[in-house]
Amino acid sequence: MPRFTLIDREVEISSFADDVRRGLTAAPKSLPPHHFYDELGSALFDAITRLPEYYVTRAESEVLTSFDEEIAEAFGTPVRLIELGAGSARKTRLLFDVLRRRQPQLEYVPVDVDRTILERSGRTLLDEYPSLRITAVCSDFRDLSRSLAGLHDSSARNVVLFLGSTIGNLGFDESVSMFRGLGKALGPSDAFFLGADLKKSKCVLEPAYDDALGVTAAFNLNLLARINRELGGRFDVKRFAHRAFFDESKSRIEMHLVSREAQTVRIEALGLDVAFAEGESIHTENSYKYDAAMIERIAAASGFRVEKTWTDSRRWFADFLMRVS
Repeated sequence: MPRFTLIDREVEISSFADDVRRGLTAAPKSLPPHHFYDELGSALFDAITRLPEYYVTRAESEVLTSFDEEIAEAFGTPVRLIELGAGSARKTRLLFDVLRRRQPQLEYVPVDVDRTILERSGRTLLDEYPSLRITAVCSDFRDLSRSLAGLHDSSARNVVLFLGSTIGNLGFDESVSMFRGLGKALGPSDAFFLGADLKKSKCVLEPAYDDALGVTAAFNLNLLARINRELGGRFDVKRFAHRAFFDESKSRIEMHLVSREAQTVRIEALGLDVAFAEGESIHTENSYKYDAAMIERIAAASGFRVEKTWTDSRRWFADFLMRVS
């Protein structure tokens, strides 16, 4: 049996061009955050995770390191790890390290829409972990019925990972809808392992999304540069500003691109002229922050129960182990 298999699952998702047209002709203007992650955007996000202000990756890594044996015990053995939005699997390696001490072989199923990163990270992981077998799925994990088709074709129990507080990009109803779909794909012995960023002071939150070096600003502005590169956009990125703030009433960080002046921007591939008033923004991302009660409500509404919770030493981040009710 080969150690690396890649499955392409065609999923009907709107194109970048469709989303740009829809988002920039709406009121208010917006763009979906998954379009941040072209090659340059992914590299910029990797740089963000290493910034002193961006605590999220370090906090979750602390959880996975401090409680590795306890987490592995709660998973049970043998397990198969399935990761939604896997990316480079940087933190997932911490779980590989503890699980390979408990079972002689481990299957990893990364699900990501980027085929290139699946192939690149797959080669690296196979070199690092000789007992690892990878079944990569190139798919948009938001369509779980296709992404996880054939989930039970394994003697191991499945543990589905959704790390890094990616849930923060989803509103309550979107989270419930996605988790319900996941619950239908899981068996009674399977589990869902969710990472979520916790509520904290805005003096900690806001710098994490507006760092002193301006890396997050470059990450946000790259959306406009991507429109220029791929759709013949005529955006002058210097005429837009990055803005990030914490909305306490909605318990979320919002990121926007704000027009510094009144202007009209042509997007050639769409045959579209987009008018901006001075101060008008494009809403590019939400990042919700949680407490245990909020996660419990999402779990209950989607047919899950929270079985165990682990937090870092500052209680800034939590990982939740859930099972279908």
